[in-house]
Amino acid sequence: MAELEDLYILHRLDQATDSDVLIANFGEKIEVVVTSNGVGFSRELLDRLPNLKLVSSQGVGTDGLCVEACKARGVHVANTPDVLNDDVADMALMLLLATVRRLLPGDRWVRGGHWVRDGMMPLNRCVRGKRLGIAGLGRIGKAIAHRAEAFGLDIAYYGRREQPEVDYPWYDDLQALAEDVDILVVALPGGEPTHRLVGRSVLEALGPDGYLVNIGRGSVVDEPDLVEVLSSGMLAGAGLDVFADEPNVPQALLDMDNVVLQPHCASGTEETRHAMAQLVVDNVAAYFSGSPLLTPV
Repeated sequence: MAELEDLYILHRLDQATDSDVLIANFGEKIEVVVTSNGVGFSRELLDRLPNLKLVSSQGVGTDGLCVEACKARGVHVANTPDVLNDDVADMALMLLLATVRRLLPGDRWVRGGHWVRDGMMPLNRCVRGKRLGIAGLGRIGKAIAHRAEAFGLDIAYYGRREQPEVDYPWYDDLQALAEDVDILVVALPGGEPTHRLVGRSVLEALGPDGYLVNIGRGSVVDEPDLVEVLSSGMLAGAGLDVFADEPNVPQALLDMDNVVLQPHCASGTEETRHAMAQLVVDNVAAYFSGSPLLTPV
């Protein structure tokens, strides 16, 4: 923000006491909008910025941005892919290991004095040799697969089309993939095509010994269905970084000791967030200099 303030005339909609007044006064002068996918950029706001040329968004997701409406009006959209791949993939593996190996129950076993009073905690599951399904083998999905190979997991993936250069088995049916794996990692983008794609049929296909990890979007998983299958023992556990109505998490999930929760912070390291922010600024600079955008959508 300091760099943007130094270089450009900046109007802070996020700090405005009356956003309608700010847009009414300055909307016709706005050439660039800086936002994030979480904050979003709506068609309504687009319609009020007649001279807009670029939306530069922090984050890889675009489901919160009216991308098609922007393109139809000739407005460019940029996001921040690649720089967050490693941290998000690390989070996926961290959630997988913490869930399957029951890291948090083990921590509570020690802190609560159970080790002293009751001896060793109940055994948990091994990761090596398990079958891992990745829903969405994009940049992040591939980074997850690379890490998972080191843990001895057998990998398959679901996607809209087969990737011939990838050696892993491809499934065009998510339920069929869930039936054949022990752990399903969701690395899909949000939006209408993936809305509640992971519902009861997919979750039940994983089975009572199966696990779900979601670092994609909360909207991809049918959250009420997830709560039901976990509550009934039809799913062994889940590791979740994203939720349907953030920051609100169903109380049922909060109460389960076979669920590991994170506050949508997979990319939340100082290094990665700095790199993401810098890429937002660099895309803005590219526009104003007449250069091609670094990461157009």
